[in-house]
Amino acid sequence: MDHVNGYAYGYWPIVIGSALVMTFLVLVAFKPKTRVDWKNMGALSAFFVALFTEMYGFPLTVYLLSLWLGKKYPAADPFSHSNGHLLKVFLGNSPVISFIIHPGTDILLLIALITIYAGWKKIHKARGKMVTDGIYRYVRHPQYAGFMLIIVSFLIQWRSSPILCVKSPW
Repeated sequence: MDHVNGYAYGYWPIVIGSALVMTFLVLVAFKPKTRVDWKNMGALSAFFVALFTEMYGFPLTVYLLSLWLGKKYPAADPFSHSNGHLLKVFLGNSPVISFIIHPGTDILLLIALITIYAGWKKIHKARGKMVTDGIYRYVRHPQYAGFMLIIVSFLIQWRSSPILCVKSPW
C-alpha cells in the first residue's frame, strides 16, 4: 500500500492485536481481584481500543472532518499519513512544521517524565512527611502536572479533535 499517496489507515489486525497485547500486559502486571479492579481494567481496555483505532484504524477526527476538509482544503488528502497531521494541513503542509512539532513534543514529553520522576522521588524519600523543597517548591502536584504535560504533548503530536480547538481557522 502506498502510504504517501494512498489510503493509509484501516489496519484492523494491528488495532486488535495491539489492544489485546496491551490489555494482556496490564492484566498480567496488575492482576485485578476486586470488582472495582475489573471495572478499571475494562475502562483501560476501552482506552486501548480507542487509542489503537485512532492510530491505525480510522482517526475519528478525519472521519468527522473529512467532508469539511475536502471542501476547505481540496489539495489535502485527509486519508493519507502525509496529510494526516491536521496542524500541517492547517499551516500549509510545510516540512518545517514536522521539524518543529515532533522534536518539540518529544522534549515536552521528556520534561513531563522528569517532572513526574522528581515528584515521586521526593515523596518516596519523605516517608509520609510533608515535602516543600525541590520540585514541590514550584508545583504542588508535580505528578499531575507531568501527566497533563504528557497529554498536551500527545494532543499536539497526534492528530485529534481537541487540537482543532487550539489551531482552528474559525
